[in-house]
Amino acid sequence: MSKLRTYFEISSYGIYQSWDEKSKSLPKIKALATKIPAELEIEFGFILSAKKAKGKKLDWTIFHPDVLDENGLVMPPFEGVVYVRNNDWEFYLGDTVWAPIHDKLGDWLMVIECDGKVIAQKTFSLLVEHGDAELQFWKKRGY
Repeated sequence: MSKLRTYFEISSYGIYQSWDEKSKSLPKIKALATKIPAELEIEFGFILSAKKAKGKKLDWTIFHPDVLDENGLVMPPFEGVVYVRNNDWEFYLGDTVWAPIHDKLGDWLMVIECDGKVIAQKTFSLLVEHGDAELQFWKKRGY
């Protein structure tokens, strides 16, 4: 008897269109990137595809640079839990840049675990100057 194996894969990562967490649809990718320009409201992260994993519990964590809360204290990493809803499922894990920008600069590590094992992780570097010349080319033209 064959045993069904769960399968997880990052299907895309980088900069996305704005995302509404109440919407059923996932955000659309704008650019594949791990170097993210430090701009207000820019959305970045990755989409995880899960196959044959219905009912599995996924624990996610976003480790950020020393982002401060409204009292000036360093916030703990962002954490949450999500359950795989069906056997061919996708999940978006990401964040957006909000004011003030200066405490958001640096590396953001996004991790998803299942059954105590890391199944997906990606590091994004929020930079003042963005090294992706193609993205800058199109941005200057209004895209």
